[in-house]
Amino acid sequence: MTLATIRDIAIIALAVESFFIGLGLLLLAWQLFGLVRLLREELQPMLESAQETMSTVKGTTSFLSDTVIIPFIKAASYGVALSRLLRFLVRRRR
Repeated sequence: MTLATIRDIAIIALAVESFFIGLGLLLLAWQLFGLVRLLREELQPMLESAQETMSTVKGTTSFLSDTVIIPFIKAASYGVALSRLLRFLVRRRR
């Protein structure tokens, strides 16, 4: 086997290897494209659902704040004010 024959076999082997590497890269690019498309299709509904959930939570907290928390704080503040007033009046009479 001469040096030229070994060189030709090496060139052919590298060409075949390059072909399979290129084919693998094309397959990888195709799979990556499919993954990106899948993420877009799946991520968009998830984001919309999360946004709807946040809107619902915001509405619920606003409702609870207006109907429960604020009246409770007002009642508690009136109770504390009445307690202080009574304590002041009782100390003053002594």
